[in-house]
Amino acid sequence: MEYGCIGEHLPHSFSKEIHGLIGSYDYLLTEIERPDLDIFMKDADFRAINVTIPYKEAVIPYLSRLSPKAQAIGAVNTIVKRDGELFGYNTDFSGMEALLKRLGVSPSGKKALILGTGGTSKTAKALMEAYKAREIYRVSRTAQPKNPDIISYEEAREKHSDAEILINTTPVGMYPETEGCPLDLSAFPNLLMVLDAVYNPLRTNLVQQAEARKIPAEGGLYMLVAQAVYASELFTGKPVREGVLDRVFKKIRYDKENIVITGMSGAGKSAVGKAVRRITGRKLADTDALIAEKAGKSIPEIFGEIGEEGFRALESDVIRELSRENGIIISTGGGAVLRDENLRELRKNGRIFFLQRDISEIEPSPDRPLADTKEKVEALYRSRLPLYLWSADAVVLVKGTPEDTAQILLKNRLES
Repeated sequence: MEYGCIGEHLPHSFSKEIHGLIGSYDYLLTEIERPDLDIFMKDADFRAINVTIPYKEAVIPYLSRLSPKAQAIGAVNTIVKRDGELFGYNTDFSGMEALLKRLGVSPSGKKALILGTGGTSKTAKALMEAYKAREIYRVSRTAQPKNPDIISYEEAREKHSDAEILINTTPVGMYPETEGCPLDLSAFPNLLMVLDAVYNPLRTNLVQQAEARKIPAEGGLYMLVAQAVYASELFTGKPVREGVLDRVFKKIRYDKENIVITGMSGAGKSAVGKAVRRITGRKLADTDALIAEKAGKSIPEIFGEIGEEGFRALESDVIRELSRENGIIISTGGGAVLRDENLRELRKNGRIFFLQRDISEIEPSPDRPLADTKEKVEALYRSRLPLYLWSADAVVLVKGTPEDTAQILLKNRLES
């Protein structure tokens, strides 16, 4: 390859798409097992590459020179070959700095906790030092007595609960193990900012915890795009046009974010979902249809055999699986919003649109056990409406044909 990214596991990396939007060069993702890194680096059969987990430190002995920033940090994420020599750089620093500025919180004079001790944690530490954080600690599973700046999670909770800045550089919560969360934020009441280097999913459990507490927080996608822009400049030797960073970030986020449709049974979710599919070409997943397929039974049969709780468990399983995907349409059942875990999963990669239809237009159906009479429909509507409204990123009024409503939804999405 001429340009690309090396790492141990790259099946769901966004880097190829990002570089495709930044530059006109071919960019390949190359998975390398640890025993093969030596051969790859000695051959150096490339012009320039990015380096990701777990090789940001391991590549350094193969390099002829390091930039001052990479030298100071002790980690490299960009390598450029010039006249047969390998030069190492760290554009992660500039990428994380761009994300820090986007969040708008200055670390100056504040206590910072950095989760993890790998290459990215060194970048985060250097950034906190550059912005004059008052105290900086890296947090590991076990403390390192020889290095008092590296503490355990237990010590972080017990002695540093007054931390104001939190940066996660561990892979906890990253695809495919998206259920993970490195820390319970309730132990840190003074937090002013949470930055998570994980970009897939778009909103990790950690980011969602922070958002629920009204703490400025964001995942690593903006950082990923920013470091790629700076790496591209090193690849080509030419500055990237102004505005490219924000344009590429918005495009990647727009493409990767799922469209999640919620609302009452009978509100038209399936029809609108199909209309959105026709307009966008995206894959459509109907959770009720998938539940029936998984169980090999109709929805009324499932309710009859295992009751509503059993059905809800199946629903949560289906939602958890779908929410790991990117760029799809998810049409949910009427009661999907009843479980917090469902909303948490749907928000990881999705924006939630509540289809609000006038109750007089929603008819009962024998296929919906909880809404098979007009009285049940009205009771459900009254009880669920506050939850639909609270959980939605946007409310879409059902008007005209499904295509009309789909266009309203997509216009709302484009403007948000």
